[in-house]
Amino acid sequence: MGSVRPAPWRRAAVVAALMLAAFTFNTTENLPVGLLSLMADDLRVSLTAVGALVTGYGLAVAVGSLPLAHVTRSVPRRHLMTGLLAVLAAASCLSALTAASYGLLLAARVATALAQALFWAVMGPVAVGLFPPERRGRIIGLLSVGGSLATVAGVPAGTWLGGHSGWRVPFAVLGALAVVSLVMVAVLLPTSRPRESHAAYGAAPHRLRFAVVLTTTALSVTGAFTGFTYVVAFLDEVSGFGRDAVSAVLLAFGAAALAGVTVTGPLLDRYPRATLTVPVAGQAVALVGLYACGGSQVATVVLLMLLGASVAPTFMATQSQVLRFAPGRTETALAANSAAFNVGVAAGALLGGALLPLTGTRGTFLAGGLLTAGALVVLAWPVAAVPEQRTLKGMDAPEPDVR
Repeated sequence: MGSVRPAPWRRAAVVAALMLAAFTFNTTENLPVGLLSLMADDLRVSLTAVGALVTGYGLAVAVGSLPLAHVTRSVPRRHLMTGLLAVLAAASCLSALTAASYGLLLAARVATALAQALFWAVMGPVAVGLFPPERRGRIIGLLSVGGSLATVAGVPAGTWLGGHSGWRVPFAVLGALAVVSLVMVAVLLPTSRPRESHAAYGAAPHRLRFAVVLTTTALSVTGAFTGFTYVVAFLDEVSGFGRDAVSAVLLAFGAAALAGVTVTGPLLDRYPRATLTVPVAGQAVALVGLYACGGSQVATVVLLMLLGASVAPTFMATQSQVLRFAPGRTETALAANSAAFNVGVAAGALLGGALLPLTGTRGTFLAGGLLTAGALVVLAWPVAAVPEQRTLKGMDAPEPDVR
């Protein structure tokens, strides 16, 4: 950031710290899913109440993303990132205390969710600003690998550890990982004004293309979660998998998601349009294919892996596109994309739940596929290729140096 970039080793260490932080945030968000029964028994609440810790988390991210990005737009990024990681560490440690009640746990979850909402908005510009502009996509790809590892390794490992040591121990481990990220960011990330990095604004600002990306995010995520929210019931009722086999199938889904972001990340800069269109098309094929071929276990595994290899790269590609077409500050644009993602998760779950008694689990996947096809239509919509001129009109006024 600034006119002189840090040494290569220092930039790489900051990216590694942000990858670790992304892994920790994502694992924290979804860990209660694997610990539902343990947490409900220990806290003496219902499974629904524990499930609300996940649902409420997503809603807090959706609601908090844009306002927090706006309020903190002038705060130096090193100070802001350090504060967000401190919230993650403190909330995780609070969750691990044996005296923590459901109310305290809920408060810790809300605080973590708000920190995560802002973290995802500023993480990309912070990391991308350390490198030349032509490496934007590659850096976003690396950060996405960190987040995807939470699904493949973080939640399964936390579930296993919680089953053997109690559900609070995984939260303590996550708190320790947050402290590691915090120290690395506090020591290695340069202090600079948010607006002095090339990543502070879109590379080719374009309001219509930005709107296309946001719509694609909302439709594709809603489509994915309309079906995937009920994937365990689908695997049982439609495909006939036993309980033990379901875990293996979901692990294959997560591994495919990780492979998808790993392969797609290096291609984001060279093929920006294809790296978004192809995963969305793959998601549509996978969802409709599961509706049509869900009775075959082999086809189900293959199609679920295609779904995993498509869903994760789709959001990664939209983040990269947002950094390109953001009409104003990139952290505000990324916050909007994050909000669209979380609204899609909630809307998909609600839509799937409404369809479940009418169409069964199979029908939820067809509905998800049709919504995803709608995202493809939006992507194909002709938009003028001439980028908007970047001016200060309609943008934030210049900020004072607040080092």
